[in-house]
Amino acid sequence: MTSAHIAIQGVNKIFKTTDNEVVALKDINLEIPQGQFVCLLGPSGCGKSTLLNAAAGFSLPSSGTITANGKRVTGPGPDRGMVFQEYALFPWMTVAQNISFGLEIKGMSAAEIEPVVAGLLQKLGLSEFRSRFPKDLSGGMRQRVAIARVLALDSPIMLMDEPFGALDALTRRNLQDELLRIWSELGKTVIFVTHSIEEAIYLADRIIVMTYRPGTVKRDVLVNLPRLRDPASAEFNALKRELGQLVMEEQQRHHDFEVLAAAVD
Repeated sequence: MTSAHIAIQGVNKIFKTTDNEVVALKDINLEIPQGQFVCLLGPSGCGKSTLLNAAAGFSLPSSGTITANGKRVTGPGPDRGMVFQEYALFPWMTVAQNISFGLEIKGMSAAEIEPVVAGLLQKLGLSEFRSRFPKDLSGGMRQRVAIARVLALDSPIMLMDEPFGALDALTRRNLQDELLRIWSELGKTVIFVTHSIEEAIYLADRIIVMTYRPGTVKRDVLVNLPRLRDPASAEFNALKRELGQLVMEEQQRHHDFEVLAAAVD
């Protein structure tokens, strides 16, 4: 499986509490080739973010292995850039300073950094905001800055944890299109967590539907729809109904689990 850009082999994740153990992930096996856009889809509690954090190296698996470019993931690394839902920008830094921060840590000179930052500002429509602080930006603009900061590091793998979940519908679609343009131009490998079926179909080459706890792969779905995709098309909606049924089954399992837990208490 070393030929895969990302290889996940037999991954399990157990969280231990004072009272018991919670199995968050169970026997996850995935191969993600270079340049593929993959969405992790499922209800809350299915382990989507847990799996993404394991791929990022923030929280290592209890057992099993994850490799990126053939190298075992043992912690965060420059080959994997992470975009969070909550932007994670430094509020005391300007837009340009936020984007350049990682490059400064890498030891690049100001002369080397400036063209990289200027290019990303232009690419993401942020040039006129380069001297603004995060508090002066809309949610969509803040997320553009967060994406630009990851792109500045030129990580071949982008890990995205519901990055558009808190945005209004119009801003969300605009950023989805922006992300697809960047992905198409730069050939990044993307793992994107979402609970939106429509978003997953609109973005992904491939959708991994996960089960409610313990999180396993319920279905691995290739999205064979031409881009740009039309959410009103019959083919789009047929796939939306198929995926909706899969997710609803897991949401029902979640509901049944909560009812049983309440009865036991």
